[in-house]
Amino acid sequence: MKLGLGLYRHMLNRQHYDFARQCGCTHLVVHLVDYFNKGKQENKNDQPIGDNSGWGFAGDPEKIWTVEELLQLKKEINEAGLELEAIENFDPAHWHDILLDGPQKKVQIEKLKQIIRNVGAAGIPVFGYNFSLAGVSSRITGNFARGGARSVGMDGVDERPIQNGMVWNMVYDKNASTGSIPEITHEQLWERLTWFLNELIPVAEEAGVKLAAHPDDPPMPYIRKTPRLVYQPQLYQKLLDIKPSKSNMLEFCLGSIAEMTEGDVYQATEQYASNVAYVHFRNVRGKVPHYKEVFVDEGDIDMVQIIRILKRKGFDGVLIPDHTPQMSCEAPWYAGMAYTLGYMKALMQTIE
Repeated sequence: MKLGLGLYRHMLNRQHYDFARQCGCTHLVVHLVDYFNKGKQENKNDQPIGDNSGWGFAGDPEKIWTVEELLQLKKEINEAGLELEAIENFDPAHWHDILLDGPQKKVQIEKLKQIIRNVGAAGIPVFGYNFSLAGVSSRITGNFARGGARSVGMDGVDERPIQNGMVWNMVYDKNASTGSIPEITHEQLWERLTWFLNELIPVAEEAGVKLAAHPDDPPMPYIRKTPRLVYQPQLYQKLLDIKPSKSNMLEFCLGSIAEMTEGDVYQATEQYASNVAYVHFRNVRGKVPHYKEVFVDEGDIDMVQIIRILKRKGFDGVLIPDHTPQMSCEAPWYAGMAYTLGYMKALMQTIE
């Protein structure tokens, strides 16, 4: 197993690369989408929360990530002594009509195919995604973690419909008509995912890229009047069965799985370890629709047991903290990450 750190787009610089190395990391998972673009965010060094207006504005629909800029990013990361393991999430500007089954979906899938080809050409092995209309939603912030550290949680479901021109918490069309997106069924969303995988997995196979699916966060059947896909552990298998392939993999978020109302996080780790591209190693207390994110060593998950299972199953991928509580000091994000990474590194070195 390898220790990694996830970085938002505005953190892709030498200062953060050096911090990762100083914490013992060897790999990075990066976000190229700017979730904070013109949005109303409290803290760009914390995970995005946002309000009914979304996290921010999506990027340029005509501009995809090129091989040249991916190679330059990889070069900068390598020069800092790290490896670029994965890119996490497509920009809503590039795939909103794939998610919404809109008129541009065939044009947009060709852009996603080119993105995956570019990622493969740059030698980046994994691309994570979350096939969801509402995205990461219905969350609140508070002093939920040990010692009053600020964190996120959930205390009920956001029932507000998603406004037209928005998907995955981001505005892709600021001039959209008033109103909200149409309500659909779970079956319709699974049909959209099936089309997406059937189109993209063959390209990923040729490019040598693993597509890694994140479970729903929070894992509720419905959020903001839209259905969810992977809100119980067994639904991960349904996704894998759509297109069996070494390029159809999982972005295994322990926190999301522990929040699910059915199943067992340890059994799920046993079941899916061989299908995992990389792991979000975070801890929570409670289950949806009432849970709180906490420090890695104080939640409902026995992280020692998770490491034992992953080692026994031969998992050799990257583990990242994903996000952590913000500690009460001058550098809340850095302190929270350093604490978590130190804990993770100790477990990885000492657990047989």
